[in-house]
Amino acid sequence: MPAGPLETSLVEHEVRVTARPEIVFAYFTDPARMVRWMGAEAMLDPRPGGICRIAFQPSSATVEALAKTFSPARNPHEMDGPGVMMGEFVEVEPYERIAFTWGWEQEALVTPPQSTLVEVSLVSDGEDTIVHLAHRRLPAASIDFHRAGWSHYLPRLVIAAVGGDPGPDPWQVTGHEQSH
Repeated sequence: MPAGPLETSLVEHEVRVTARPEIVFAYFTDPARMVRWMGAEAMLDPRPGGICRIAFQPSSATVEALAKTFSPARNPHEMDGPGVMMGEFVEVEPYERIAFTWGWEQEALVTPPQSTLVEVSLVSDGEDTIVHLAHRRLPAASIDFHRAGWSHYLPRLVIAAVGGDPGPDPWQVTGHEQSH
């Protein structure tokens, strides 16, 4: 049996959304809905082989806090500017399952483009949807970073998918910060 990649792991999260799977599904496949809860810009082609690209505009404070917490040996300015997640859709089963590769264009984030796999299962529970997210093949050095990211963004999905406003993302650059 061939050996797998060294030091890889899994991050899992589960949230309940008070919306049907058809609604929640759109928040993973429609760029305008995606950026309501995660990212500043998204390019999504939800079909096997289609692009999954999400650009983040982290604030300076977020970059410094994340670098200190998750990469204390790195210079936080290595992560300055937009963080771009580059992946590709692997599976798209409408209203039930979505799988896409995930990785970062910036080498400072330890997870190269398309090197990990995010699997999202949507399970109907009455009028609600149970969202189970499994992020697989993560390098050991980026597990805490990605766990924190999903812990931050999935509660925003819960709010957005029911038509609520999760408010400005405190991890993203504000209009005020962009003008300086």
